[in-house]
Amino acid sequence: MELLLILTYTSICIAIFKIFNIPLTKWTVPTAALGGVVIIAALFVIMNYNHPYSEVTREYFVSTSVLPSVRGKVVSVDVKPNTALQTGDLLFQIDPKPFQYKVDGLVAQLGSAELDLDRAILLMEKKVGKQRDVDITQKRVDDLASQLNDAEFKLTETSIRAFSEGYVTQVFVQPGQLVAPLQFKPAMVFVESETFRVIGWYRQNSLLRLKAGYEAEIAFDGIPGEVFAAEVVKVLPVMGEGEIQASGQLYKINDVNNVQSGRVPVVLKITDPEFDQYADQVPGGAYGQSAIYSEHAHHVAVLRKILLRMASWLNYLFPFH
Repeated sequence: MELLLILTYTSICIAIFKIFNIPLTKWTVPTAALGGVVIIAALFVIMNYNHPYSEVTREYFVSTSVLPSVRGKVVSVDVKPNTALQTGDLLFQIDPKPFQYKVDGLVAQLGSAELDLDRAILLMEKKVGKQRDVDITQKRVDDLASQLNDAEFKLTETSIRAFSEGYVTQVFVQPGQLVAPLQFKPAMVFVESETFRVIGWYRQNSLLRLKAGYEAEIAFDGIPGEVFAAEVVKVLPVMGEGEIQASGQLYKINDVNNVQSGRVPVVLKITDPEFDQYADQVPGGAYGQSAIYSEHAHHVAVLRKILLRMASWLNYLFPFH
């Protein structure tokens, strides 16, 4: 871009010198050269501040570990990795027989206890039984009903289902394998479709030129020669570099003086319809570059757009192996 501006300015200077017959002297030539340096430098300073650029932009997503709520043997794995799923689709099935046996046993006990309660109430009404017998029987009925509810819940939990739209990207279980609700032993990794976000990391110097609603553009490394229109959705209010957690000691400057200043995370949304044809090809975590065009000095935004497109075309070049 710098070379393009220099060549353009040089062409204008040559034309002016020719048209107005300006002599080439030790004063006119340096003046023209100095004027070019000042003009080009001013353009770049204005562009860099008012239309910030980030060479670190990535598409992020949230992954969730799929953990069973009950312990048991896997009888079937019903999901195919990286296949779109709807809420409620079956992921895998734990053998329900032991849990069904438990439910059946509690149903039988609860039925017997309810009959005992009816008899105790009838005897008390006939002045033969005692209120204490009714209370004891009622408590037994309530306890068995509570156990039955818990057993029925565990029975339903033997069918592990998708809790939102998305897909399973890794499967760690097979039929016949024993699974348990252990935090560090997930059965699958689930990716939620609605969590995909493109985030550009911008220098703090540009903070006053980062605002929701501003126009933006994104160029992915994996799609050389293409630049996609976008907009700023949100400027996140916190940065990871400033995070501290409660402890038993006060924080000292020595604890943080080596930490870098950090960059401001900005959430971007691709609005370009041309991106639809590439959406299925761009994997989560794709890397790229982005630029934001503020409402200030909007006429020099064209320089940033040209630079971003030049960077996109350079993505065709990569190391050969």
